[in-house]
Amino acid sequence: MSKNNIVKQARAALKAASTPEAKASSLRFFKEKISAYGVKSADLSRIEKEYFRKIKDMPAEGILDICEKIMESGIMEERILASKWAEKISDKFIEQDFKRLEKWVKNHISNWAECDTLCNHAVGSFISEYPEYIKELKKWARSDDRWVKRASCVSLILPARRGEFLVDVFELSDILRDDPDDMVQKGYGWLLKEASRKHTKEVFKYVLKYKDTMPRTALRYAIEKMPANLKKKAMAK
Repeated sequence: MSKNNIVKQARAALKAASTPEAKASSLRFFKEKISAYGVKSADLSRIEKEYFRKIKDMPAEGILDICEKIMESGIMEERILASKWAEKISDKFIEQDFKRLEKWVKNHISNWAECDTLCNHAVGSFISEYPEYIKELKKWARSDDRWVKRASCVSLILPARRGEFLVDVFELSDILRDDPDDMVQKGYGWLLKEASRKHTKEVFKYVLKYKDTMPRTALRYAIEKMPANLKKKAMAK
């Protein structure tokens, strides 16, 4: 099956599964304006799996080419589908794929769902395999774009949950600590929360040091998994 055919077929399947009710629900769910068909999560998952089976034996580069073409559409469900396909072949990533992933982050993310779906998994898997690219995430954290800044943090969510990259978690949080954007605050707060699962004492010490200046949104996210006594200390005026 050609690349263009699989794109057309997957797109047609998504359109066929859309409903006005689901579209209205999606539009209400995000503060920012989004482009969406209105496909329920279960239907999106079904279509994603069904059409990936048709391309799974292609070379990884060919699959990423398909993902890129789908990403360019600007439709949320298509971008989520492409992100999930990229995740499925993340064990085949090579170093050169970073430029492509970075292009997607910078050019094809317009809401938190697209950001988190791509970065939690495909980008996060790349970073786990090639940790020297964390330095690029720190460049993202200094971007003027809210989604690129959020991407810098959420790309480390799963490694941080495993207890990895603690120094880098703190460095990213330092860069973004005073950011006024709530989506960025929630992003690095979430990262600190995941890091706290394995490094409670260290994250608590960090939060306590900056609790008087850290935005309350980030602070609440960061301490969410901590014991009640530590939460109380962190929230004390």
